[in-house]
Amino acid sequence: MSGRDEVLAGVRGALGERRRADVAVPRGYLTRLTGPDAASRADVVALFTERVAALGVAVRHVGGDELATAVAAVLWGWEAKRIVVPADLPYGWLADLDGVRALADSTVLDVPALAAVDGVVTGCAAAVAQTGTVVLDGGRAQGRRALTLVPDRHLCVVHADQIVGSVPEAVRRLDPDVPQAWISGPPVATPGDGPPHGPRTLEMLVVED
Repeated sequence: MSGRDEVLAGVRGALGERRRADVAVPRGYLTRLTGPDAASRADVVALFTERVAALGVAVRHVGGDELATAVAAVLWGWEAKRIVVPADLPYGWLADLDGVRALADSTVLDVPALAAVDGVVTGCAAAVAQTGTVVLDGGRAQGRRALTLVPDRHLCVVHADQIVGSVPEAVRRLDPDVPQAWISGPPVATPGDGPPHGPRTLEMLVVED
């Protein structure tokens, strides 16, 4: 036994520490909403909306046939002239744009180019009601991470069936081998920290088909 091993053995003995293999790891944490938060799909969606709004995010519920108009209304409110979108964003989401140029993302758009647009529109991979969080994993209608880090405004479209009650429920839906971004509200800069990492304005549309 080396000197290091002797010292560590002495410390463990003094603390009465058992070997890690002998220590039972509790797994009794909640894996879904229970109690007053557990109920119907409508309740989960309502809780998500409540938590998102509490984080300072503007959120609006729309029907599937209203989505294009709602997206256009948000962009007009931003006075946006040029936005960037993932290359695979459904065309119908932008069908009602007028006077707003939508750029499909590509490698040509570097960081300065992304910083120059008026905002970005994406979907998400999942959303969590308990925390008001949306999760992006680069899948359909989400694009690369830079799209939601660099532009100053982000409009995220969340379908009601993507909303789950708790974090464990969301984790079960996601691929653990794919990089993910979990977003709970817009970033907050404090004095001396420099600019925030991510958009200063985050808005959401919850689509109830």
